[in-house]
Amino acid sequence: MSRAVLPAIALAALVPLAVPARAADEKVDLAAVTRIRDEAFNRSKAQETLSKLTDELGPRLTGSPSYRRAAEWAKGQLEEWGLTARLVPVTFGRGWQLDHVAVHMLRPGVAPLEAYPKAWSPGTDGPRRGEAVFAKLEKEEDLDAWKGKLAGKVVLTSEPPEVRPREKADAERYTKETLDDVVRFEPGGRGRFSPAEREKFMKQRRFRRKLAAFLVEEKVLAWVDGSRGDDGTVFVQADGGWRKDDPPVPVTLVLGAEQYGRIVRLLERKVPVELEVDVKTTFTPEDPLASADVIAEIPGTDRKDEVVMLGAHLDSWHAGTGATDNAAGCAAVMEAVRILKAAGLRPRRTIRVGLWSGEEQGFYGSRAWVSETLASRPEPKEKPGDDTPPWMRRPTGPLFFKPEYAKFSVYFNLDNGGGKIRGIYTQENAEVAPIFQAWLAPFADTGATAVTMKRTGGTDHVTFDGVGLPGFQFIQDELDYDTRTHHSNMDVYERVPKGDLMQASAVLAAFAWQAAQRDGLMPRKPLPPEPKTPEREPAGRP
Repeated sequence: MSRAVLPAIALAALVPLAVPARAADEKVDLAAVTRIRDEAFNRSKAQETLSKLTDELGPRLTGSPSYRRAAEWAKGQLEEWGLTARLVPVTFGRGWQLDHVAVHMLRPGVAPLEAYPKAWSPGTDGPRRGEAVFAKLEKEEDLDAWKGKLAGKVVLTSEPPEVRPREKADAERYTKETLDDVVRFEPGGRGRFSPAEREKFMKQRRFRRKLAAFLVEEKVLAWVDGSRGDDGTVFVQADGGWRKDDPPVPVTLVLGAEQYGRIVRLLERKVPVELEVDVKTTFTPEDPLASADVIAEIPGTDRKDEVVMLGAHLDSWHAGTGATDNAAGCAAVMEAVRILKAAGLRPRRTIRVGLWSGEEQGFYGSRAWVSETLASRPEPKEKPGDDTPPWMRRPTGPLFFKPEYAKFSVYFNLDNGGGKIRGIYTQENAEVAPIFQAWLAPFADTGATAVTMKRTGGTDHVTFDGVGLPGFQFIQDELDYDTRTHHSNMDVYERVPKGDLMQASAVLAAFAWQAAQRDGLMPRKPLPPEPKTPEREPAGRP
């Protein structure tokens, strides 16, 4: 028995972990794992990469000049580490960047306010003062009551977010019990949205569009939403705006919950509130390199035409510096391939990196890559009056397979914050479960043990899974991802623990290496039979 390769059954004797019987068939390269762990934990550069992406390059909104700078830097850094790299242009829409924002209360007292414009909001053309108005606009009938009364006003349209005392810490790690809950399979939990949730989302979306159009027509100075969260945390995204045919919107701001609540309470007591709003933003023409994917490779040896892929999304929102969402994932992916190069490991299969654009707006980057490189479906035709966003449309029509489809082995994605890896979702693929158990065993001492038959969504692995390819997302410690950092002004470097990032990088490197070295491609779930077309025969199963 080679020292470099041990059966998983021997590995299970070294690490206390319940491994299914089939895991004994999977060979695990422990010698490589030792080299990977040594480089990852003793000479890590992951934190340097994270700081570059967040502290220096800052927020990376898709389509913006800052995104392009980040993509060009990542390409150059990967090349410096010995990979071949390129930028692959992606069609997206117009760019936008925040140049300046300052919001102050002037009456009844002077106070700076923690507010951020939503992405693709216009600016104010300099400082402008206006009276604040609390107008509860929750349904179409409410608009008629306020028609002609809001010109030049700063309009608050929703109830103040509820702020409660925190009875437990913001950040949490999985315990054995809560991790068991993640692993436990529950039939029926397959979709991201239930039909009722889908309908509720679409109803809210349609009304907000009508409300935005109404406020533009009224010529309001600004439209202000109160953020969820507390302690000055402001969660900010966008209501569209990057597409050429998106309707105009007013200056749209999100204000911290406590300050928003103060203004509403004053107005309800009939105390006049005057605000000064100064927002400067820049719209930039569409630039395919400002929404480009970064693709890099370590070429394989005897099976170089087969591909193992790691990925994370490079784009972020703009209020913070996009640390946990998702510079941490990008830093870990980049570090994983740096580790493999530094450790002198030469994979059998080509190991490819994808740093994606446009994940936050609907997986633009990974969808474009999968469609152009692996497999595609005809774009679903919109029915008259259908305003469903593209990322919510269910795929229809036959799959057309590209030549690389048959040679593609697996894609691993990292995008759930800055916490360490605790396991992996199998996307209901039972054949990969014992394989993943074997690969995780050398990292059980770091807390990575969980393999669940559940599927998960909401990030770029779904574009691979959706065309029948093995695409997987890791389970990570949540920390304060949902409570504090996700899409907020608190999404900054300090929220990513150094040790967690090192561990995630090591697990990613090991998974890429084991997948590149195994005798066969990763098992695939069956697809329904695809009809033959004049363009291409179905690729079949390698």
